Amino acid sequence: MNQFGRAIKLALRHRWNVVGCVLTSLAVAVLWGGNFTAIWPVVDVIMNDSSVPQWVDQQIVASKREAADSQHWLNELKELSTDDAGVVEEHVQAEIERRQTAIEKIIASAPEQGSWSDARIAKRTRLLNTLKRLERLRTASPKALRVKLAKEEEDAASQIEIQEKRIARLSWVAPYAHRWLPTTPFTTLALICVAVLVATLVKSLFKVWNSILVSRLGNQVSFDLRTTFYRQVLRLDMAHFTERGRGDLMNRCTSDLGSLSQGVQRVFGQALLEPLKVIVCLAIAAYVSWQLLLMTIVIAPIAGFTIHWLGKSLKRTHKRAMQELSLIFESLGETLSGMKLIKAFTMEQGEQTKFRESAKQLYRRQMKIVTYNSLVGPLTESLGLGMVLIAALLGGYLVLGQNTHVFGIRVSDTPLTHGWMSVFFAMLAGSADPARRLSNEFGYIQNAAAAADRVYEVLDIEPSISDPPNPRPLPVLTEAITFQDVDFSYHSDRQVLCHIRLDVRAGETLAIVGPNGCGKTTLVQLLPRLYDPNKGRILIDGVDVRDVRLRDLRERFGMVTQETLLFNDTVANNIAYGAPGASQAEIEAAAHKAHAHAFITEKLSDGYETIVGTTGSRLSGGQRQRISLARAILRNPEVLILDEATSQIDVESEQLIHHVLEEFTRNRTTILITHRPSTIALAHRVVVMDLGRIVDVGTPNELAGRCELYRRLCLSGYRESA
Repeated sequence: MNQFGRAIKLALRHRWNVVGCVLTSLAVAVLWGGNFTAIWPVVDVIMNDSSVPQWVDQQIVASKREAADSQHWLNELKELSTDDAGVVEEHVQAEIERRQTAIEKIIASAPEQGSWSDARIAKRTRLLNTLKRLERLRTASPKALRVKLAKEEEDAASQIEIQEKRIARLSWVAPYAHRWLPTTPFTTLALICVAVLVATLVKSLFKVWNSILVSRLGNQVSFDLRTTFYRQVLRLDMAHFTERGRGDLMNRCTSDLGSLSQGVQRVFGQALLEPLKVIVCLAIAAYVSWQLLLMTIVIAPIAGFTIHWLGKSLKRTHKRAMQELSLIFESLGETLSGMKLIKAFTMEQGEQTKFRESAKQLYRRQMKIVTYNSLVGPLTESLGLGMVLIAALLGGYLVLGQNTHVFGIRVSDTPLTHGWMSVFFAMLAGSADPARRLSNEFGYIQNAAAAADRVYEVLDIEPSISDPPNPRPLPVLTEAITFQDVDFSYHSDRQVLCHIRLDVRAGETLAIVGPNGCGKTTLVQLLPRLYDPNKGRILIDGVDVRDVRLRDLRERFGMVTQETLLFNDTVANNIAYGAPGASQAEIEAAAHKAHAHAFITEKLSDGYETIVGTTGSRLSGGQRQRISLARAILRNPEVLILDEATSQIDVESEQLIHHVLEEFTRNRTTILITHRPSTIALAHRVVVMDLGRIVDVGTPNELAGRCELYRRLCLSGYRESA
């Protein structure tokens, strides 16, 4: 959960939104629990045919009576404490018999339970309570009798103090109750119904507000993380894209970030609201009797441990499922980009089999997640049921027997009424539903935690190619670009470049030729630091390229590759890419030089405002290359790199572009990777490479006479693809 905690900290930066989420959740929770307390006046007041003012008056009278009885019992205890054990035992036995006789007379005078008056019930209850006290004294041994007497005296004094405080509270409430509250049971019931309805409506308004704030917070975090993730992707080394592939990064930026955003919303939404409901309900239950509440939640730690174990398993499974989904993204991306090849080689069945295996593995992970999630609900339900059953047994013992102790532990100062016990049960039921809802959030949060690990794994990558701490200014190229004993490998088991020593003089056009895989493209990619050499240095007029800012370095280069890269934007914007301040006239001038203006204005429906499609899919290969060349011309770089830039241009266009390149490369440092004799003719020197090494360097004429590999690649009919 550490990485998910970072997302939560990011959410906390939107402090006012978070405060709004907390306050609205608290309001909903308080109103949720408050509605359940309406049970108490219904059961204890209205069902006894009273109004609240009448009930307050009755309770004052009852508390005074209880205080008087406790005082009488305290006086008796003080008299007993002065006698010896034998006298006390006789006195207790006599008092027990007297009270048993009084209880029997009460029962005999009113044989039907329904005909009993409140006064008769109260008198019988007082006699029973006193009888219980006397029974405790009678069962005590002679040695323990003095201790029992002292304990009873202490309890009696405490009960007097409790009743006096209760009388004071009720006496303070009585004037307000008589002034503001209804005086009949029915009007009291009507008022309670209206109050519950109003509270429910207000709760609903707060809940709507809460939902809006929670969604806003989740989307804000999603926006922050997605923009940060995209910025980090732009900072990553090229090696990262080679190793991980596009599918994995796309999955992390879409599905994983979506899951993370959903998790943040759940934390500040239901995962905040439902526990607050539980806390409010348990707080009210604790007000009724915190001792009884503790007795009913003894099984909670067992459930908590089990849920914690399920959480770790869920997070691990979610993470593996996300990895499987990344493989599916990668497979789908490869299929869509290579559809022409798949159909040409009739490999539809083979690709279907590969995709099916990946999808089947993801299905297994998802079913495992479903299994773990399915265990959380029954576990929470069993916990809630266990609490209610324990409360039912203990509550029945307390209310039905008018007891204040369970297992010798005081549970309440006075016997609980049916109303207060009903409130206690209602609070347990009120906390059970939020607990059940909270269990549903469990899987979402574990999914978000796994997604956070994957998202922050990318965000925490420090690119190996970065600006130096103290960058040096990069001078204008006037002497040479120097490769000093450069070695490079993408992987440790295969060297791509070995001991490259080469000077590219300022203003020189240098061609590089060699068979496929000899390291030509890799060599030129080291110049703008798309990669760094493993050994050796690259100098521009004596300044190591690793000692200057990347932006300063890369602004000096313009690159046109065989794989023309166009964005799903207008032709004009693609040409101006890298020179965003260029005017329309400058854009068209560059297109003219690249011999692209004619097809842009004559063949494209909207001319320079034509959308070229994803990767330029609406254009032919030759059209894409000419737009790419126009982009390089407009940038007007100090160093121009052409990597098979004319490979897809027809012969007629090649002749035209040859004149453009001849003019554009004049007095400009240019590096050409090509096997076309017409393009090589532009070069002052040619570098021949093979197996990552420089085989020969010379003018085209010199190499034609002495280098067999050069002749085979560039002068014969055979030309190995570069």
